[in-house]
Amino acid sequence: MPHKLSVIVFPGGANLPLWTGIKHGFFAQRDLDVEPVYTRSSVEQVTALVEGKCELGLTGFDNIVAYREGQGEAKLDREPDLFAFMGGDNAFLRLVVRPEIKSYADLKGKTLAVDAMTTGFAFVLRKMLALNGVSESDVTFERAGGAVQRYDGLKEGKFAGTLLLTPFELTGRAAGLHVLQSASDVLTHYQGIVGVASHAWAKSNAATLGKFIEGYREALAWLYRPGNRQAACDLLIANVPHMTAELAAATCDIFLADENGFEPAARLDDEGMQTVLALRSEFGVPRKDLTQYRKYVDSTYAQGKTS
Repeated sequence: MPHKLSVIVFPGGANLPLWTGIKHGFFAQRDLDVEPVYTRSSVEQVTALVEGKCELGLTGFDNIVAYREGQGEAKLDREPDLFAFMGGDNAFLRLVVRPEIKSYADLKGKTLAVDAMTTGFAFVLRKMLALNGVSESDVTFERAGGAVQRYDGLKEGKFAGTLLLTPFELTGRAAGLHVLQSASDVLTHYQGIVGVASHAWAKSNAATLGKFIEGYREALAWLYRPGNRQAACDLLIANVPHMTAELAAATCDIFLADENGFEPAARLDDEGMQTVLALRSEFGVPRKDLTQYRKYVDSTYAQGKTS
């Protein structure tokens, strides 16, 4: 019997390596039955991981730090022992705004949507605002859940802007939405999505976790082969609502770029993790001076062979 793994993720194209591993048997070849579980918010996601409802997750590195430091938004009934076991990407974050917003100054007096004020990518948004002359008193932040919920609210005019990840900025063009700025323009290194598990589960399932990482890496290697680009686009079309062939091609151009695309070997970015800690030190509540990113990481499970 294959070992069943529930992997809790946010909906969206960034799950392309996971879908690839499932579709092309890279997990099944390692006797794993991987099932994506889609979440609506980081609160729901972290709670499922801490309570053992899902074995693995793909989430922002910041979420791990937040809950380990007692700064998370979810009310947990136990101490979280989550850690990052592999890297993924820089989160492909873009500040997407309504048609009438032409500059940062136009955001003053407006409402911006976030997943949660204390987790996720809200700190990136707050830093982008600050660096562009918009103070937090100039705007109103509204908790609106995951990317799908924020995107829908933005299209409906409930918010003036929100931080979204690819391909939402591409699909939003038809509704007149546009990118005001990419986070990578401000933060040259940022650790976005990582693989996450609990120490307790990982210690009891070390071989299984190692196999998952191998399968995920093989999926990445497959995606980066030029001859597989059309098949990768087809996977996006099959799994992402309203994804057209044109949008899929543009999305793959971003995800599979040599620079700032998916991390080909799923390595963690030391500088990117340090950036996450610097932002959390600046904006996290209660305030803490965080400098040691290694306390949230265990790379030993990823040190086996790379497929």
